[in-house]
Amino acid sequence: MQFKVLGPLEVVVADRAVTPQPAKIRSLLAMLCVKSGTVVSRECLIDALWAGDTPRTARTALQVYVSKLRKYLDLHGGLAGRLMTKPHGYVFELEPEQLDLREFDILSRWDGEAGTAGSPGEALDSLQAACLLWRGPALADLRGLPAFDKLARQLDEKRINVLERRFDMQLSLGQHKRIIGELYGLVDEYPMWESIHAQLMISLYRSGRVAESLEAYRRIRNTLVLELGLEPGDGIRGLHQSILGRDPALDEERKLSLAC
Repeated sequence: MQFKVLGPLEVVVADRAVTPQPAKIRSLLAMLCVKSGTVVSRECLIDALWAGDTPRTARTALQVYVSKLRKYLDLHGGLAGRLMTKPHGYVFELEPEQLDLREFDILSRWDGEAGTAGSPGEALDSLQAACLLWRGPALADLRGLPAFDKLARQLDEKRINVLERRFDMQLSLGQHKRIIGELYGLVDEYPMWESIHAQLMISLYRSGRVAESLEAYRRIRNTLVLELGLEPGDGIRGLHQSILGRDPALDEERKLSLAC
């Protein structure tokens, strides 16, 4: 039984989706998965399930939903015992291979260990495997609920951090052409993310596509000025000037050090 939160909530057994459909059960399961291994207070779960519009019977209703979730876990994977009652709430214990978020965290941490050990190829493989676990925005089907909006943003930040590290590593290894397509997709998804635009600019420049590199800068500058009334940061503006001057240092296969 595998639980996935890096995208819409999904539960899979033997390649068959068995994701619960009732909204309250889905919300309860999602919160317990994201907080897997730690006690989640009843107050936190009640807030997640009712989003501030809390009925007087909320604590009793929560117990009912937990009971239904245990039956669901037992039916599909015999995992009811993994959902344990604690003095102040509940804890859902899952192994890393059972939850994509835990697997992602392990892969992204292992990258640092591998890089320190002087194994950039292994480190890159680790980051790539971590990125492949994502199926879209985190908790995509539960966004709009205040508790899950906050959680989803926190998870998205983890993804952004790993993506930046992976692209930096690929640039340092001379893989600039390989990442251009993915970078173009990300600048559409995150139109004000300066560091990813900078990585696109350097990738295009090293691929001999200078005009497109300059266009990438023009695009984010226009977006920042029109949306926020701000100029781009010093790092990406400096990169733009280096591209205009065809600075030979830009052709070096090295990690970008941009203060974006």
